[in-house]
This record gives sequence, structure tokens and C-alpha cells, in this order.
Amino acid sequence: MDDQNRRVYFDHNATTYMREEVIEAMLPFLRTRFGNASSLHFFGQENRGVIDEAREQVASFIGAEPAEVIFTSGGTESDNIAIRGVVKAIRDKVPAPHLVTSSIEHPAVLRTCESLEKNGVSVTYLPCRRDGSVDVSDLESALNGNTVLASIMISNNETGVIQPIREISEIVRPRGIILHVDAVQGMGKIPVDVGRLGVDLLSISAHKFYGPKGIGALYVRRGTPIQPVYTGGHQEEGLRPGTENIPAIVGFGEACRLSAEHLDDEMSRIGRLRDRLQEGILDNVPKVHINGGEATRVPNTCNVTVPGIEGEAISLNLSMLGFALSSGSACATGDPEPSHVLKAMGLDPVEAQGALRISLGICNTEEDVEAFLETFPGVVRRLRDLSPIRGES
Repeated sequence: MDDQNRRVYFDHNATTYMREEVIEAMLPFLRTRFGNASSLHFFGQENRGVIDEAREQVASFIGAEPAEVIFTSGGTESDNIAIRGVVKAIRDKVPAPHLVTSSIEHPAVLRTCESLEKNGVSVTYLPCRRDGSVDVSDLESALNGNTVLASIMISNNETGVIQPIREISEIVRPRGIILHVDAVQGMGKIPVDVGRLGVDLLSISAHKFYGPKGIGALYVRRGTPIQPVYTGGHQEEGLRPGTENIPAIVGFGEACRLSAEHLDDEMSRIGRLRDRLQEGILDNVPKVHINGGEATRVPNTCNVTVPGIEGEAISLNLSMLGFALSSGSACATGDPEPSHVLKAMGLDPVEAQGALRISLGICNTEEDVEAFLETFPGVVRRLRDLSPIRGES
């Protein structure tokens, strides 16, 4: 590919494109099959059936029963319904509930917990190790008689570090504590089975694994105490009232089906590309560090600190050369503060500002990786020469 026409996408943790099969599955519901699934006539009832089919596809992907899958608008809404819904359901029995989460969660969880703190809920924010993993003993020490919920992500959106969810489940569930897992960054990258993990609530978003934006799901294990946080109609067991987004639900189901079918082969190949990318960076760029590189990570993610340069400057320069990647979480773009995840891992503010997230996907090739490795060292050299803090590099 001519350098001037190069467009390489390395930001799959922010979002992914839709697979062609997903688009094709959605098209009839954007054109002629427009009925409201709550209507009793045939326009509505034929669409009720496709919602049921998609629910089965999502449930199969995570090892759940279809009745345990609630469609939402995405990961943020799923996180809010899960955490707020449990607190609302339990507050009569536990007037001063206590939650446990980690300091490296997505803002959808952190901001929700902070909001609840203003309303009499106490929250413990667990630290993480230098490698980005949560220490299970810290979680166990944080539990008390009022702890009603633990919310821990399955893998981090910035570093890709996978958390010990099964071990956490074995600690909290015998105590009657509900376990919520934000699995948005794990779906389509690693196997996620709610039974094997032992979780009660699990959040998913379709656009992270080649499905449409604006659609997600919340898994709610049968019998989990949860109450609606919205008022409205009867849709989605009353937990997420409102007319269903049928085209997106159909696309979500198809994305789950395809990801389940191809997960092992695709992630094995992407893992090899990621490892080659890291190897090339470490061999050709002095004084860089892979954040979370010592921990078990999802196979597509590499977070690298380049001392002496702001990650945003690297990202912008690479964008001009045809490489799309991120200097942090897409949810924090425009935020001048260093990554809360990297600070929690012990990086100082300058190190955290120098971080770059590279997240690969199924469209990426060996040629993409090699082209990046030919370009990246030169960009770093130029920026270090210009940096006012280059003496630290």
C-alpha cells in the first residue's frame, strides 16, 4: 500500500466495524420489517420472534438462559442498571449498603459508584498491583457485613489485563454478595461463560466485537435481587422499558453467533500479531515499557509507555501517517488528566501521559504490523528531539 493512502486501524478497544454478515442481517429491519414487537398484529409478532432468536444467540455466547438476557443500549447502561438496581432492591434489608469495586474500572462503574456515595452507599475502591491486576486478598479484606455487591471488570479497556473473576466469585458468593462483571472488553476476545465464572450480573456491548453501536445486554442470573431504575413499559422484564431497537438487536445476535464460531482461530492469530508488535517496539525503541505486560491479558491489546513524549502527540503524528490508535481510553478523550488506570498501576503522571494503547482486530494483517514497526521508531525519535522533557527519555 502506498504510504500516502495507508489507513490502518489499531483502535479496536474503542470500537470495531460491523461484519458484513451483521449488516446483511440488519438490513430487512431497516427497510420493510419495521413493526413494533409489542404490537399484536403480524407486523409486530414476526419481529417479536427475531428478538427471541437474538436473545438465544446472546445467551448461547455467554452460557446463559435466554430469559436471563436483558437488552440495553450498551455497556454503560448495563453497568448502571446492574449496580443501581441491586442497591435499590436490597436497601430495605440493608439500609447502609457497602459496595466493592476496583480503582481501574471503566467510568461507567466508577461514576455510578461515586454517585451512589452521595446517597448513603459506602464504596471501597480496591488498588491494583503494578501489573494492573486486582489482588484477591485485598478484596476479601474489604468485605464487611453490609457488603451487598462487588463489581469488577473482566479485562481492562486500556491495558487488556484480565482479572481473576472466578477466584473473586469463590470469595463473595458464599457470603451472599452479588457479583457484577463488566465484560465489555472481554467479549469476542476471550471465552466468557457466566456459569464457569460464577457471576450474577454481566454487562456486554455489541460494538466492541463487530456488532452495531447502541445495543448491549445485561445478564441477570435467575433469582438475583434487582429492581428497575427506570419507569416505563413492560419491555425487557421491566428492567429496560422502551421500544426495542430491533435492527440493532438482530445485529447483536448475529455478532455473537459469528464471534462464537470464529473466536479461537481469530484470537490466536491476533495474539501472534500483538506479540510481534510488542517485540518490535521493545527491540527498536529505547526505554519503553509495556504496561501490564507481566500479567495475563486479552490477546489484542498492547499499552506502551514512551517516556519523554505525551501519548497524544504520538497518536496524532501516527494518525497523519495513516495509523489510527489511542493515547488512552476513548471515553477519556479530551480529558487532560493522566489515565486513572495507569496511575493506579503506579505510573507517575508524566509516565501515564506518555502511554499509547494499540488494540488489534480481525481486519489487521502482518503487513499492518510491519508497516507500523517501520514507522513508529522514527516518530518517537522526532518527538523526543522536540520534547522539552527529552532529557528524561
